[in-house]
Amino acid sequence: MIRVLIADDHAIVREGLKQVLAGAEGIAVAGEAADGHEVMERVRKGGWDVLVLDMNMPGPSGVDLIKRIKVHKPEAKVLVLSMHGEDQFALRTLRAGASGYLTKGSAPDVIASAIRRIAAGGRHISPALAETLAFELDPFRVKAPHELLSEREAQVLRLLASGESVADIAGQLCLSANTISTHKHRLMRKLGVANNAELLRYALKAGLAE
Repeated sequence: MIRVLIADDHAIVREGLKQVLAGAEGIAVAGEAADGHEVMERVRKGGWDVLVLDMNMPGPSGVDLIKRIKVHKPEAKVLVLSMHGEDQFALRTLRAGASGYLTKGSAPDVIASAIRRIAAGGRHISPALAETLAFELDPFRVKAPHELLSEREAQVLRLLASGESVADIAGQLCLSANTISTHKHRLMRKLGVANNAELLRYALKAGLAE
């Protein structure tokens, strides 16, 4: 039996996943977590085989959370289930140590299949993402400006592009507004944009906005 830990800050999403997995043969939900701190607590306690992880939760989250998980439990098997499409965010999670990436619009049988594959030691990525990964390995490829952002800057960029204010982002990430403003200033300089309108246009063109 594959024991699954579900991590998402929305109770309705956790309940939905439990219903989906209840009908999947050989898979059982072993626990839940609603924020990054709870995830790390469950990582330390163990008792699960595959972590199905949302990327935007209170406390530690995103790529930073995956890296923390891998430090405490290098063998951890993590399947990212995100609202974001397979853009640069997916690549970052895989580089950080995730074993698979799916969007929340994925069919139930696809989610179950991905969990089984990852539990068996494999990886689950779409053909399109596999092609992108191969492209990423091209040593002669010139990287886009947003690919040079730090993990935190990339996270702030996505939230800004989704219409969140600096204050809202600070609350979500448990950081000060000044810290978020600093990240915003740095990422805008790296992207070569001068104002919020240019930032949004860049994010839309690069496929980083909802």
